[in-house]
Amino acid sequence: MRHSCQGDPAQISQGLGWPAQPGTEEIMSACIHMMAVRDVAPRTPEGCEECLAIGGVWVHLRLCLTCGHVGCCDSSPGRHATKHFHATAHPAVRSLQPGENWRWCYVDEVLA
Repeated sequence: MRHSCQGDPAQISQGLGWPAQPGTEEIMSACIHMMAVRDVAPRTPEGCEECLAIGGVWVHLRLCLTCGHVGCCDSSPGRHATKHFHATAHPAVRSLQPGENWRWCYVDEVLA
């Protein structure tokens, strides 16, 4: 279910600790969940929390911006980042891949 949210892009980007990228102002202003994210440390910086526990493999990693859960992406067999969202309703993740600087809101289905 998508929600219609509003927020000031300048406040959102300031709260995220990174400047708004050109062209992201409209996307970011459509998602209040990005305003609620904070800097969090990965709980399992060595990899996907669930995959590590069961000896699984992952393709890419995602960091929950609410609690620091590290889960694997939807291209991975376990899809643990999305499963974490469904179990907790924590709305936003960011990529943990080197060189990637994007965030995803599961609720509003927006990339920032």
